[in-house]
Amino acid sequence: MNGNNPLREAFYKTTFQLVGHGKRTIQVLKEPLDETDGSLDSDMYGAGRLIEVFQDRMAHYLGKQSAVFFPSGTMAQQIALRIWCDRKGLKKVAYHPLCHLEIHEEDGLKQLHHIEPILLTDKNRLIQLEDVLNLNEDIACLLLELPQREIGGQLPEYSELEAISAYCVERGIKLHLDGARLFEILPYYGKSADEICKLFDSVYVSFYKGIGGIAGAILAGDEEFAKESKVWKRRHGGDLISLYPYIVSADYYLKQRLPHMGRYYEEAKELAGFYNRCHGVATEPLVPVSNMFHVHFDLPKATLETILIRLYEETGIGLTSYISETSETNCYFEVSIGDQYALTPKLDIEKVFQLLDKRIRDA
Repeated sequence: MNGNNPLREAFYKTTFQLVGHGKRTIQVLKEPLDETDGSLDSDMYGAGRLIEVFQDRMAHYLGKQSAVFFPSGTMAQQIALRIWCDRKGLKKVAYHPLCHLEIHEEDGLKQLHHIEPILLTDKNRLIQLEDVLNLNEDIACLLLELPQREIGGQLPEYSELEAISAYCVERGIKLHLDGARLFEILPYYGKSADEICKLFDSVYVSFYKGIGGIAGAILAGDEEFAKESKVWKRRHGGDLISLYPYIVSADYYLKQRLPHMGRYYEEAKELAGFYNRCHGVATEPLVPVSNMFHVHFDLPKATLETILIRLYEETGIGLTSYISETSETNCYFEVSIGDQYALTPKLDIEKVFQLLDKRIRDA
């Protein structure tokens, strides 16, 4: 626990937290290992029954010919784009200005692979078909993130996805899905994972976000794509001698949490309603389209921190462990619903939001 972060410290002292699956402790690994046969052979450098069975199952789930387990999504996605660029002999890709590769990876795509990104659309809205149609230069691949995390987890209409996919097929542009939170959007679209993934040439999913595993990712596509991705995985140092701690936890929490994605989605909409009834508070989107959304406050960050710490101490309910500043007078934080929300009594939730509204009005 970081003693220099009073809000985080207060959050983890509460009895109930409205977000996530609980604090990430060693228990996240211990629980699945306790449920696993200790005589199972470990995977070795990307081979072995344990990793191969899991990869085959994920390929089937995503409707792809083959899938490869990676220690990180950062590695997986850079490799996916490199493969598509090499295939076309063109080192240009397009994605959203707030794409993970652009803002969180220290220019890895540019420095390691010398790939030039073309940033589509304004950073505050989703990529639309019109943006793709108006591209005035050739690209090897278009990356779409579903949901678009940095703008509150927004999603395009499914018909828009179909139109973009059809256009990419027509123009010979590969379409890659940043599906880090793919599992979380299935309830909104009312589609299976393979139905959505059929619109894309390649897809990445994460096992530590909504699923809550330790780490790890799957990259899926056709057989040749998977074969090439394994070579690049070795080049990136991703073939650790064993990846079983990540695979065992991914498998365990997939079985535990995939069935509850619909509930998390409904609870996210309920929680957003509580926030939107508070003075000077608005969620983005107004009605969530997955289990995540952003909450914006017309308050300085320091003021909100003081309010929340006091609220946590009085009610024993934690809303967030961090706040991000957008300006001197505004701030926000991200909400991601998991197992914890359902453990909190509804009357207590109503009470904490009544108090939050009052404290904001008095600030």
